[in-house]
Amino acid sequence: MAKKKLISKTDIVSTYMNDVLEHGEKPKSVYTFAKTNDFEEAKFYEFFGSFDAIEKHIFNAFFENTLAILEKDEAFKSFDPRNKLLSFYFTFFENLTANRSYVVYALHQHKNSLKSLSLLSELKKSFIHFINNLNIEAITIEQEQLIKIKNRALQESAWIQLLLTIKFWIDDTSTSFEKTDIFIEKSINTSFDLLNIAPLESIIDFGKFIFKEKMHMN
Repeated sequence: MAKKKLISKTDIVSTYMNDVLEHGEKPKSVYTFAKTNDFEEAKFYEFFGSFDAIEKHIFNAFFENTLAILEKDEAFKSFDPRNKLLSFYFTFFENLTANRSYVVYALHQHKNSLKSLSLLSELKKSFIHFINNLNIEAITIEQEQLIKIKNRALQESAWIQLLLTIKFWIDDTSTSFEKTDIFIEKSINTSFDLLNIAPLESIIDFGKFIFKEKMHMN
């Protein structure tokens, strides 16, 4: 029997992404996936328990790659929370754009949107941890129970904002996704202005942008 080739976790991920894009669907089974790509089936299970697990890992890997890039930048460490989040968004969406075909496939493969969101469960955990570490200042609340509610609301609103941005990016047909860049800048600035009860200028500006793009897409 011919010896199967050695394969790493990274190799399995890239091979899986290429396979689903070439065939427009998941492999029929781990067995066929391993056989087609000439490696031992057991090697797959050293790293992943299922295809769902590898898909969740891929989206979290986009986050981890983004954070690795940012942490190498000395300037990033001195940024305030607003600019750290902006830097994260721009870098994260550069990663998504480099893998746009796979991302669009993965998020569109399930008719049930909740099923698609389950693919992002690991990403959500990592992103919320990142948000918590930004130490974003909001309205001061002294009561302990209300502080917990405030923190939870901040986490969930930040996550929803990321999902909305992903949706906007998927639908964006502008050159180099320049409208997504505008969306990111306006939405992040608006969020921080709301937290700090700042003037409503950026909120109105963001509202105008959303209205204009919604009318254009319709």
